[in-house]
Amino acid sequence: MLRFIIPIVLVFILELYTFFSIRTLTSNKFILIGFWVFTILVYGIFFYQLLGAQRGGRFSISTGYAIALLLTMTVPKLFIFVTLFIEDIFRFFAGLFTYFQQNGTVAEAIPGRRKFISQLALGIAAIPFAGFLYGIFKGRYDFRVIKHTMVFDDLPAAFDGFTLTQISDIHSGSFDNKEKIEYAVDLINKQKSDVILFTGDIVNAVAEEMYPWIDTFKRLEAKDGKYSVLGNHDYGFYAYETRKEIQENHKKIEKVHEAIGFNLLQNDKKTLERNGEKLHILGVENWGSSGHFPKKGSLKQATEQVENGEFNILLSHDPSHFDYKEMQFPKDKNGKDIIRPTDIIDESNIINFEKKIQLTLAGHTHGMQFGIEIPFLNFKWSPVKYRYPRWAGLYEEAGKYLHVNRGFGFLAFPGRVGIWPEITVIELKKREKVA
Repeated sequence: MLRFIIPIVLVFILELYTFFSIRTLTSNKFILIGFWVFTILVYGIFFYQLLGAQRGGRFSISTGYAIALLLTMTVPKLFIFVTLFIEDIFRFFAGLFTYFQQNGTVAEAIPGRRKFISQLALGIAAIPFAGFLYGIFKGRYDFRVIKHTMVFDDLPAAFDGFTLTQISDIHSGSFDNKEKIEYAVDLINKQKSDVILFTGDIVNAVAEEMYPWIDTFKRLEAKDGKYSVLGNHDYGFYAYETRKEIQENHKKIEKVHEAIGFNLLQNDKKTLERNGEKLHILGVENWGSSGHFPKKGSLKQATEQVENGEFNILLSHDPSHFDYKEMQFPKDKNGKDIIRPTDIIDESNIINFEKKIQLTLAGHTHGMQFGIEIPFLNFKWSPVKYRYPRWAGLYEEAGKYLHVNRGFGFLAFPGRVGIWPEITVIELKKREKVA
């Protein structure tokens, strides 16, 4: 019961502070009453949609908009709370000083809330409010092409200049604008990469979500092929409970990839050859450090016919696969591990794997669809970094590279604030030997 009471109390305090800031500026009863009516309505819509989603076992677009409404109204209020709370600290100490100086009552000693501070708080809150509105109406389809050039000592000479386009986390069940998606597909084709690589989560929960979009995505073109893997959302665990339903959904997902023209790699590889030299595209099923998601990926199976010293590009949906330290499983109230229905094949992380994997491509994080990036300062921040330290962009460790794509689509919150949908283009170059 306590875990419900504490959030309710915190939300009430948040709303109370916002109400006080408005009351400082106006005494109009219609505005003040309207504030509480609208607030209750927002929370009511959110919980109604959330309970409906839980009963249905699937995430609907209407639920997403309910989340968007709640976040757009609530996050700016955090800025109001912080601003007014800081003022309250000053008011408290000023009141103490006055109380002991004049020996009056506490109520008389504490100064009233200043109108200017309330105006400042609302002005500050307007910034994230505008940011969320932009993220919902524009940001979620504001596709960005991000390009990298990567240099390797051991890249086969025949593949010098090889280009790949990575997309990840399509989440087709959230789409509601065909024109924008067609634009993004055309933008991908415009890059004219040698291969297109998709790193998982083609749907939110079930294969049928992708059916209306097959004809759009089958237009993707790459002369050396299109390759894909599964993400945690592609297994049906979020919609189905029985093994039979999960297996049936899995078969449908495989057919979706086939219909689009994706070569789905499930602990497997595809070898590209040029002038007698090889480059392997490896693909593993989902594998990550969280115990909430299926763990079916096997590096051993994917590299079974790969020789040491050959060049490998790995598709693995979850970036924690790159360097996980130990398994993490959720606990029940008695402290025992809770393991979802899943088959754990192996636990090798990519960095320490016996065969060198030069480049790993992942997605999964979406950059939380919320954050701040300032490219010319090389600065990026998102709350997701506290769960996934490697959450967006390029990383290197032990001579091996990881690229985490910020995602093509969106999930839950139907918007992106500061973290835009990404189409990644990577050019591979062979390092020239110094004479």
